[in-house]
Amino acid sequence: MADSNYQAVGGYSAYASEKAAARSRRSKWIVIGSVIGLIGIIAIGVGVGISVSHNKKSSSGSSSSRAGDPQQTDPNDPSTFVKDSRLHKSFYGLAYTPEGSLMPDCGNTLEAVIKDIQIMSQLTTRVRLYGADCNQSALVLEAIKQTKTDIQVFLGNYPVPSDPTVYTRQRDIIKQAIQTYGTDHIAGVTVGNEFMLNYLGANSATDPNGPVGAQGAAILKADIQDTRDMLASLSLPKTIPVGTSDAGSFFNTEILSSVDYGLSNVHAWFANVSAADASAWVSNFFQETNVAPAAALPNRPKMYIAETGWPTKSSDASNANNGASDASVAGLQTFIDTFVCQANTNGTGYFFFEFFDEVWKEKQYGGVEGWWGLFNSDRTLKDVKIPDCPSP
Repeated sequence: MADSNYQAVGGYSAYASEKAAARSRRSKWIVIGSVIGLIGIIAIGVGVGISVSHNKKSSSGSSSSRAGDPQQTDPNDPSTFVKDSRLHKSFYGLAYTPEGSLMPDCGNTLEAVIKDIQIMSQLTTRVRLYGADCNQSALVLEAIKQTKTDIQVFLGNYPVPSDPTVYTRQRDIIKQAIQTYGTDHIAGVTVGNEFMLNYLGANSATDPNGPVGAQGAAILKADIQDTRDMLASLSLPKTIPVGTSDAGSFFNTEILSSVDYGLSNVHAWFANVSAADASAWVSNFFQETNVAPAAALPNRPKMYIAETGWPTKSSDASNANNGASDASVAGLQTFIDTFVCQANTNGTGYFFFEFFDEVWKEKQYGGVEGWWGLFNSDRTLKDVKIPDCPSP
């Protein structure tokens, strides 16, 4: 999952409890994946390069070809893709999960990721991943290599508090990807995605800095340090920043004090804010709840908006309105028009949520969950106009 939950201005949002339950359901899928972790470790031993090669071969003749796929002047050279005049490199970053990257199914392919990178490279120079399972780190780095694009990737490790093998499995996948592809296109490694939100929700607590929060923070902090140790063991030519990602109101101070950067999910939709007022709300929330507290810490971690966007529809009528605006393409356009260029101008680092609609979320969760993409699931651009303002 990639949508967010907030402590609204008037107190802890009931929606946060509902979404924490959804996160718990997704975590169960991840835990199921850990049952076959031994298979993944064996595969890692074979080598990421071999895995990517196999993935590429198995994808030939697959059904990943879609209506919005970029055309190539040379079908054998992914770097020769034809640019879309409607697209502009105006987004600071995009949130992205390759389709088929959820354990234990792992149906992603290099062919599909290449097409995604061809499109995203026309919109941004930065992409953030949520996890490493299903070899997605290597697939994205290989796609960047083959398309010869300038994208920087924030790799992700999505740990689960109840099963430490989920973290270690992904750590080893990330390590192998770095050893194979180097650091040229890696901007950071993010350890944790709404870890504190999930931990608090699972233990009936709300305060990330309370006693329960401290317990969860100790687990995540150990994973963060372990990732630093892993990176140090590689003797890399440059230092890779290590960060964490969480819902806007759920950062633990000890965790923020131990990272180089924080990624904060800030969605006005879930705060019952209209599309017209969403940009201002996101900016104010982020500055007051995340940027200012982080700046007061000794390490001064750099803060980014990990997710922000607007849903374009709902799978059911009851969730089609957030109390102030409809989930609609018009709402998405309004948010794009009022947020993107302004954020670029004021220097806010953000990852727009998200690249394309995710069908699995719509099927598993319903509501607006699967409908946050700039693009439809077939890679066709929604009926929106992309602004033309250079990103930082």
